[in-house]
Amino acid sequence: MFSTVVDYLVTIGMGKIENIHKRRFLLMCSLIANLGLLFSFKYYDFFNNAMADTLGLFGYEYSYSMLNLLLPVGISFYTFQTLSYTLEVYHRRIEPERNFGIFALYVSFFPQLVAGPIERPQHLLPQLKKLSDIIPENLSRGLRLMLWGLFKKMVIADRAAYFVNEVFNAPGEYHGLSVVIGMVFFSFQIYCDFSGYSDMAIGAARIFGIDLMKNFDSPYFSKSIKEFWSRWHISLSTWFKDYVYIPLGGNRTTTPRWIFNLFITFFISGIWHGANWTFVIWGAIHGLAMAVEAVSSKFELFPIKMNRYLAIIWTFVIVTIAWVFFRANKVGDVWVIFGNALDFSTGLADFKSMRLRDLFNVVIPIPFILILLIGEKMFKLESFRNTFYRTSSLRMASYIGIIVIIAFYGVFREQSDFIYFQF
Repeated sequence: MFSTVVDYLVTIGMGKIENIHKRRFLLMCSLIANLGLLFSFKYYDFFNNAMADTLGLFGYEYSYSMLNLLLPVGISFYTFQTLSYTLEVYHRRIEPERNFGIFALYVSFFPQLVAGPIERPQHLLPQLKKLSDIIPENLSRGLRLMLWGLFKKMVIADRAAYFVNEVFNAPGEYHGLSVVIGMVFFSFQIYCDFSGYSDMAIGAARIFGIDLMKNFDSPYFSKSIKEFWSRWHISLSTWFKDYVYIPLGGNRTTTPRWIFNLFITFFISGIWHGANWTFVIWGAIHGLAMAVEAVSSKFELFPIKMNRYLAIIWTFVIVTIAWVFFRANKVGDVWVIFGNALDFSTGLADFKSMRLRDLFNVVIPIPFILILLIGEKMFKLESFRNTFYRTSSLRMASYIGIIVIIAFYGVFREQSDFIYFQF
């Protein structure tokens, strides 16, 4: 609430002041209020731990008190959404919103409050000023998206989570194929968990006549890391592009600086996801991969282009390897997981020792992951979309089928929080 009031007052001031230095001062006040709160809640303890470890290497003792603050749900998302508004006003791309109620609704619009999409003021604010009654078309579109999101979350993400948690919480106990399956399952768990939330958020907003931006676009069909980030968490990717990468100079600079801009953008993205070295390394991997792709493309280091399907598989492998750092409890676990993934000496012993229930949770997600991928591929075809939306019997059969699948194979339990709630 404090930062919301500060941003409201700051942007009102920006709208009245022409002096660039005074406007810049107000911008700094907003940044300090927003990033200061974010740092205090999310990064204070991590920063001091890192400082103590670094000074300890040189024989210095660094003591401090841990805050151990409870992280507010969705703090990173609404901080970034508010910052985008303030920066747009600062650059005179929009006029400040003088109705505090509308501004507060923009910051705290409930469907996307805790995990995005991170909206831009130019897109969301005008819609909030023209709210209309619920109409049947919006209701059906919204419910359809919410149903698909529930399928991804409850049937794939939460079902895959059983085996993923087994592998990542006890990395030394699994080897070979079981570890590989755990790694692949997490790639689909985090995708279906996060995109499932986005679908439900977009669907809930659509019921009220609000169009939120698309946040995912079949990212696992990407043929490069660059393409992956144009399809994954699109609202965050474009946020970092507009407010970090381009202000640093983007690609309109020397090659070394260009590489630096790419790397630092993804490094910051990693830190944004959490105060843990695993997230930092995850971001650095993607930054390095983006830099390698950029340099290779610019200087044509690889004149022979990779086959389309091989490129998709290669990109998925890189993304999955990076996800291991994202999911691991600590960096030390990562090396155990990678080492055991290459150890096939135990054969199928891991699976033979599983209880029937555990084995069930390994087998069940596979056909539904295939349904997900086929569905995403089919809906890319305009002819299929037209046929689907014109044929009411096909639509109703699909909706009933998804409801039945959720009822029989969905995970109904209290501890099924969305992964991105922690960010």
